[in-house]
Amino acid sequence: MVRYAKEHKQVTRQRIIEKAGHRFKQDGIDGSGISTLMSDAGLTNGAFYAHFASKDDLVAHVMADQLRTQVARYGTLRPGRQGLEDLVREYLSPEHRDHPGDGCPSAALLDEIGRCGDGPKQAYTDGARDIVEEIAARLAPENPQSARGKAIGLFTMMVGALQLSRALSDRKFADEVLEQGIESALTFMR
Repeated sequence: MVRYAKEHKQVTRQRIIEKAGHRFKQDGIDGSGISTLMSDAGLTNGAFYAHFASKDDLVAHVMADQLRTQVARYGTLRPGRQGLEDLVREYLSPEHRDHPGDGCPSAALLDEIGRCGDGPKQAYTDGARDIVEEIAARLAPENPQSARGKAIGLFTMMVGALQLSRALSDRKFADEVLEQGIESALTFMR
């Protein structure tokens, strides 16, 4: 009986983290109250504190989970630079722009993470470092450290272009930002 309870608690906790990740990216961290987050997970507010010490604790776990999942997905891309080119095109796509709840937490939440406490910032920092390392390894497999600066630049270009495209009300201009973001990123990669 205890074993079931522990496994059930872990499954429930993961469901809260996944649902909160979607909601945070859709409505923002500040725009997502605990009651909404728990309702999304099919639970009552009272169950929240059985899983997390605070909303900041949940945000830290969500950031770690979201970025870990993002890095794991990179493993499904084609090897090397071809996979990196695929990533750039997918990241800077209208589909990614138009569905923030299903996308990258960086483009959706960067400004809010900057205002969070140490726990969420540390979780984000660790995940962002992993993303940069993955990009660097694809840019220079023989010496990833030599490509670290370029990897940081590429990551920031992608996130910034997606954020700008999402902020524009003119669809044609927003699409142009994505297209130019792809061209700039591919040129930068060379």
